[in-house]
Amino acid sequence: MTVKLVLRGKEYEVKPGMTLLDSLKKIDVLPESVIAVRDGEMILEDEILKDGDVVKLVAVISGGAQ
Repeated sequence: MTVKLVLRGKEYEVKPGMTLLDSLKKIDVLPESVIAVRDGEMILEDEILKDGDVVKLVAVISGGAQ
């Protein structure tokens, strides 16, 4: 029973039943630095992750103000 988080081609496994926010903290990823996508849809930080989920974490690139 695992949930896979994929960031830049690297896979992390966390336990199902955690929120997305808690799972990001567990793997030391800043929540504001990524967008989480599951089954082609963006999910929010309070989403409960279920067994078998594969969540792709897309790094957010922010630019500075001019």
